[in-house]
Amino acid sequence: MSSGASVLFDAPGPRARIRNHIFSLLVAVAVVAGAWYLYRAFEAKGQFEAAKWKPFLEQEVWTTYLLPGLEGTLVAALLSIVFAMVLGMLFGILRLSDHRSVRIVAGTIVEFARAIPVLILMIFLFAVFSEYNVFRSDDLALAAVVTALTIYNGSVIAEIVRAGIRSLPRGQTEAALAVGMRKNQLMRLILLPQAITAMLPALISQMVVALKDTALGYQITYVEIVRSGQQLGAAESNTVPALLVVALLMIALNSTLTVVATWVEKRLRARKKGKGTGAALGPASVITDAAPGLDLKK
Repeated sequence: MSSGASVLFDAPGPRARIRNHIFSLLVAVAVVAGAWYLYRAFEAKGQFEAAKWKPFLEQEVWTTYLLPGLEGTLVAALLSIVFAMVLGMLFGILRLSDHRSVRIVAGTIVEFARAIPVLILMIFLFAVFSEYNVFRSDDLALAAVVTALTIYNGSVIAEIVRAGIRSLPRGQTEAALAVGMRKNQLMRLILLPQAITAMLPALISQMVVALKDTALGYQITYVEIVRSGQQLGAAESNTVPALLVVALLMIALNSTLTVVATWVEKRLRARKKGKGTGAALGPASVITDAAPGLDLKK
């Protein structure tokens, strides 16, 4: 087999490689041409004049607009990610329950939550919280944003958890039950630790989605980075430069989150491999730890 072969497709031959290089070159040229066109259009409108970018060198602009907006984005994203992880883990496990009624109720809630657009859910929750004074007036927008993102992302994470656990070999469950482990021990000691490692790439992607979706809070007056950028652009008459700076900040946030989460994933995988024979034995080593003195080779 060729060294460039993949488990998903055959390695391209000489003609295919030449064709791929040509297509890549054409796409690169198109991207450069599009970027140059946008640059000339913005330049013609005076968007790159020094006067429009000078406000970003002033401390007051950052302390009044950008930093408060950045703080709002981070607070909403952090809260929604933590709550969504807890909710997703809970409902993901409930969807695997041995009780049919529990599976049906949990599945209905998850599917319903996934079907609702996040923006509509935010607007609805904001109206409900305002009508019944559920939260203080200063916290209404934050509560609506966090609740909506938690419900939606929690439902998606629940499906990720369910799929991750089901992807594990069934023999692990049978072996654990055979040695007398309870269902909660099986889930806590064997299935979840392995499933989380396998699910991390999908979980990272969902965290990035939650971070980006905080910008939807703009529609319900929540002070986040996009809303702050709009306000800055209106105040300084430099909307395009302000939104470009906001875009760079969001890219930096998403990239940082991805890098940190990927580092955590590598650490977890390295710890798993570092167990030596335990990593090779897989669930057997976990089971023997849970039930000392048991020899699975007998």
